Amino acid sequence: MTTATVQTFRLPDVGEGLTEAEIIAWHVRVGDTVGVNQVLVEIETAKSAVELPSPYAGEVVELFASEGHTVDVGSPIIAIRTAAATAETEEQEPKLLVGYGAKASGSRRRRLPTTGPAGNKPASNKPRAKPPVRKLAKTLGVDLALVEASGPDGTVVRADVIRASETPVPVPATSPSPSPSPSGAEVRIPVKGIRKHTAAAMVASAFSAPHVTEFVTVDVTKTLELRQAARRRREFHDVKLTPLAFVARAYLLALARTPMATARWDEAAQEIVVPAAINLGIAAATPRGLVVPNIKDAQGLGLLELAVAINDLAATARAGKTASEAMAGGTTTITNIGVFGVDTGTPILNPGETAILAVGAIGRRPWVVEEAAGETIAIRSVLQLALSFDHRVIDGQEGSQLLADTAALLAEPGLAML
Repeated sequence: MTTATVQTFRLPDVGEGLTEAEIIAWHVRVGDTVGVNQVLVEIETAKSAVELPSPYAGEVVELFASEGHTVDVGSPIIAIRTAAATAETEEQEPKLLVGYGAKASGSRRRRLPTTGPAGNKPASNKPRAKPPVRKLAKTLGVDLALVEASGPDGTVVRADVIRASETPVPVPATSPSPSPSPSGAEVRIPVKGIRKHTAAAMVASAFSAPHVTEFVTVDVTKTLELRQAARRRREFHDVKLTPLAFVARAYLLALARTPMATARWDEAAQEIVVPAAINLGIAAATPRGLVVPNIKDAQGLGLLELAVAINDLAATARAGKTASEAMAGGTTTITNIGVFGVDTGTPILNPGETAILAVGAIGRRPWVVEEAAGETIAIRSVLQLALSFDHRVIDGQEGSQLLADTAALLAEPGLAML
């Protein structure tokens, strides 16, 4: 025998001790029937976007927050009416942690009339589809909002996505443009989520760590020639091999000579903490703001592994799916400003780190080339590197050595063989 009870799911701390999150999109609405571990809502914390699964099976009776609203950790976000089992049955069922658990089979979702119980304001126009179907649509470049659903209760299924991917989408003659604001009127944009966290972190870093920035211009023609040779090798055929992968490899090799550049300053303990491994952060620009996920134990990766890791990291970040653990524990960072056509800059340290390397755009320039017969001027591929570092942890000699070693490896990649 069972009785109905209403369970309230509160916004959990999804990691890093964050205190709030923004509701990005509800995947359910009032009246839906949900199963354990079914995705309820997508939220954005100060570091990444996260999908929250349901810890309960039952019927959604209330949503406490609308899309676009910021909610404090611990606040109720959804109420689900569940069938509470008798004491005898309860003993046979596993206890679930909030937000986690084995996925229930045979669960379904049903659509009720649009007018729900009083007080249930939030509703989502997001197309109905299970996570695997959404992933397939993203891979095929299909907009779920434009897909004709054939599944139960208007759910988009796999066959719908495949059919849509094979059907040409008409392009309108003119693209809609945003409505202009009234003449002379100012526009106010709320600071929240990733941008709010980034702003606070950069201010704290800029005014706590004494930054020093040094620059070097390097001829990377031989590195680009090596890149072309590597791309012809079988193991690189399916890998996007960018110059950034070579910069990362050179930087990691240079760090072996200047390991203090991966240390951190512990103000409270008045100690310099040298980590056991290098977790290389790669700054990634996303529609939600700048994030810096890191590659764990990067010092042990070869060029192929680094290239794959950088590509995966960037794709995950752009999709807003970077996990909290990927954002934690970074020891040094590379920021690739060259992708925007910028030559150089003065990067601000990622909080808690001692060094950050900015990589500029590669351009073709006249360059003095030293040969056995003497000096000649030739057109070469050249880029600028900028290294900012915390002068409390490493001095000018160490910072200069790190930057010079990185540049030397990019100018003469054969030096890595020595």
